[in-house]
Amino acid sequence: MSWPRKPLLQLLGIAATVCVCLAPSALLAQDEPAPEPAPASSEDAPELTEVADLAIEKGLQYLLATQNPNGSWTSGDGNFEIAGTSLGLMAFMVKGEFPGFGRNGAALDRAKDFLLKKAEESPTGYMGGMYEHGLFTLAMSELWGMTNNIEDNKKIQTALERAVQVILRAQSPLGGWRYHARPDCGQDTSVTAMVFVSLASARQAGILVPTETIDRVVSYLRDQVWNEKSGGFGYQGNGGGTLACTGGGAYAAQLCGMRDTEWVQAAIRYLENSPKIFNRKEIGHYYYAHYYAMQAMVQAGDEHYTKWYPQIRDSLISLQKPDGSWNEGTEEKPEAYPHKTPMAIIILGTPHRYIPVYQQ
Repeated sequence: MSWPRKPLLQLLGIAATVCVCLAPSALLAQDEPAPEPAPASSEDAPELTEVADLAIEKGLQYLLATQNPNGSWTSGDGNFEIAGTSLGLMAFMVKGEFPGFGRNGAALDRAKDFLLKKAEESPTGYMGGMYEHGLFTLAMSELWGMTNNIEDNKKIQTALERAVQVILRAQSPLGGWRYHARPDCGQDTSVTAMVFVSLASARQAGILVPTETIDRVVSYLRDQVWNEKSGGFGYQGNGGGTLACTGGGAYAAQLCGMRDTEWVQAAIRYLENSPKIFNRKEIGHYYYAHYYAMQAMVQAGDEHYTKWYPQIRDSLISLQKPDGSWNEGTEEKPEAYPHKTPMAIIILGTPHRYIPVYQQ
């Protein structure tokens, strides 16, 4: 399979660079406004059907309609503004839309400005809870150098550098992360995957991340939570495995440079051999699990990706609501977390290959 050509910044495949320590001086023209990328065509990504592209567009229109006046996206009860806004931005970025460019540039500018304001208000650069902090770090990393405002790029750099330092300080002795930014909080696979993906993205962009940090993540995933018998990753400990943790654990390990190891390949087989994985009624944390599983299949190679993507594509299309969202809440009980719609868009938009950390 031949992926469409992208701007130079987006051709730095993370699997080839994550184990090479990049210095900030290696960054690509961070002080120059980024060119507006051209959209991928159906010839470039034939697996992205017209129906899937329409589902993405309807999802993006839903996000535009539900964006708060301050630029944020939140859960139905107004919580998780950092996570919601970070994911909302990436949902547009996955299709090549960035702040300041194109038809939705103004809306994305508001989202970017909201996150930068929150970052400036934080004394330490910590964005409140490691899940949200990880998503914020990922959004900043993928935004860096991709806006049309030089001053904003400098603010993004500052926010990203501070966010990475928070992550490095918070790594536990065993090598993972948990809910709070302290090394004595313990670790679990779910938070560790979320945090490390953002750290890998930052390192790819040029932020200094010690090799020792990555080595400790590998040790945690392989020795503490991977189950040799099943091939899956557990939430805490290696007594079993869950689909969400296996997807996240496999993707994080791949970004550590472990893609071709037997234990990571066993995790891919665990996912592929799970008979009900595309059945929403059977799988908890469905969108979160597939957010990771999709990217794990990208990293595993074309043979795995080409079998996986059409199945999750068609599943998500069938689950989309008439308003364009993937919400499952009600008026009486609104969505507790704001992740389902943007994650569904990100998964569906995988063939576009605009976000570097989602490239092979």
